[in-house]
Amino acid sequence: MEITFLGTGSMVPTIERNATSILISYKDENILVDCGEGTQKQFRYANISPAKITRILITHWHGDHIFGLPGLLTSIAKFAPEKRIDLYGPVGSSHYLSILLSSYIPMNKSNITVHEIKDDCIFFENKEFKIKAFQLEHTARCLGYSLIEKDKRNINMEYIKKFGLKQHPILKDLQNGKDITWNKKKILAKDATTTKRGKIISIVLDSLATKNIITNIKNSDLLVCEATLGSELEEKAKEYKHLTSTQAAQIAKDSNAKKLIITHFSQRYKDVSPLLKESRKIFKNTLAAEDLMRVLV
Repeated sequence: MEITFLGTGSMVPTIERNATSILISYKDENILVDCGEGTQKQFRYANISPAKITRILITHWHGDHIFGLPGLLTSIAKFAPEKRIDLYGPVGSSHYLSILLSSYIPMNKSNITVHEIKDDCIFFENKEFKIKAFQLEHTARCLGYSLIEKDKRNINMEYIKKFGLKQHPILKDLQNGKDITWNKKKILAKDATTTKRGKIISIVLDSLATKNIITNIKNSDLLVCEATLGSELEEKAKEYKHLTSTQAAQIAKDSNAKKLIITHFSQRYKDVSPLLKESRKIFKNTLAAEDLMRVLV
């Protein structure tokens, strides 16, 4: 899985940072999380075609997270008119998107299906991964997301050779965790395979620190978390229902994450190294996101 940070700022774009947007690429899927102002241009800088987007996840409908949608959807409709996009978001998403799209005259009609998510749940699943949504506490209905790769079973070829079995379609049953019989001998999946744990990427943008976050992101291989303000402005962060750099680090620690990347920085910080330093005091394996930074998970 690859993460591309298209925008790492918060409410106001700066010269250094675009508004919030994150692209998760995994095999044939390109999942866009939020679409702040200027995201379409960031795709150009990243040399990624927006037509590759397969799903859009909206955390909430504050402007700094969605003002890039009209331009992006217009371009996709123009250059990939047959493209179907599934958009997921909190309750009210259909209403807000319809208002947004009715504010201008579209050149081409976008082919979008909106899915509203009411409760904590797994709302998408295929053979390779699933996506979970969970409620955050912000000044608007807001969701966090976890992309969870499914565990994989690898065949122990040396073991199955003892049964006179090499390459055969029946091995798919073992990979699916099913016991098989070959030459009248039973081969147990637990003995013939090893399990490789699937990776988990969790994204938390715009929220107070809550127990519900910890419950839903446990053991993430990567946690991408907002750190809008430093600890010196904790009261202001609480007022606007945002997280500080120390709170983001504590969430990573309490949830047993492997790596933390902080993002969604206030425009007041031209240099975010103090925020990074604060986070690392609590959670050492922390990075600060930069626009167009790419990370493999």
